[in-house]
Amino acid sequence: MLLRALLLSLLLAAAPALRAADFPWNRVAVEPMKTSIYVGSVTLTAGPFVRDGENFSTTYEAKVRPWFFWGESGTITIKVPAAELQKLAQGQRAEFTGEGFNQKHKRRTVTGYAQPADATTGKIKVRITVDGIELIFNGTYRLATE
Repeated sequence: MLLRALLLSLLLAAAPALRAADFPWNRVAVEPMKTSIYVGSVTLTAGPFVRDGENFSTTYEAKVRPWFFWGESGTITIKVPAAELQKLAQGQRAEFTGEGFNQKHKRRTVTGYAQPADATTGKIKVRITVDGIELIFNGTYRLATE
């Protein structure tokens, strides 16, 4: 009886990892996003996010108008745990956290969520903290295998 309970526990513990392995998408494309700031705007453009386990990484460029000299570029890595990947695969909202580093190696905190519209597309909300200021971007995403 104890052996049966132990095996059942091991199977239940392994289930999220097995489901995450079944998540077929290894790239996420996010359309450029724009947000308003005091007397200006910030446009965030990211390359395709490439999956490595629970991490999705890419490069980004932020253009600030009219203050072009505040613009920056860098890298972003977000972590989407197996349980959140499973939610996404089931058409439910999935949350993520991460960090970025600009070209001067200044850290950027990233949080947000993805809300599926169908099996491969949906809406995304991204919050990026820059020098104590939270920028909120809303956009769309598309999942791809290549």
